Amino acid sequence: MVTTEKDIKWKKACKTENVPENGGACVLLEEEQVAVFNFTSKNEWYATQNLCPHKMQMILSRGIIGTTQEEPKVACPFHKKTFSLKSGECLSGDDYSIKVYPIKIEDGFVYVLI
Repeated sequence: MVTTEKDIKWKKACKTENVPENGGACVLLEEEQVAVFNFTSKNEWYATQNLCPHKMQMILSRGIIGTTQEEPKVACPFHKKTFSLKSGECLSGDDYSIKVYPIKIEDGFVYVLI
């Protein structure tokens, strides 16, 4: 299936107040679980797939966020594999990666580009 520009849309994910400060929440968009992160200490928002590719668990929204050498990251709460919130690259040295999505905040709502 070929994705066309008209298939790519900003989707309203949730209210900003529904995502904990310096934490994450899971939303269902286009039949996919998306983890939305409110990195309050950096005044930044991120969106990734919720599926941790290490053990194939839907858990990243419950992960611990932080930084490694100024790179924002999320650590899987089960096995501590860490992923860049910007690129999706695994920062633990493993051959895994996660999808990342553009995100924007407007009028108190979180939008994710799917």
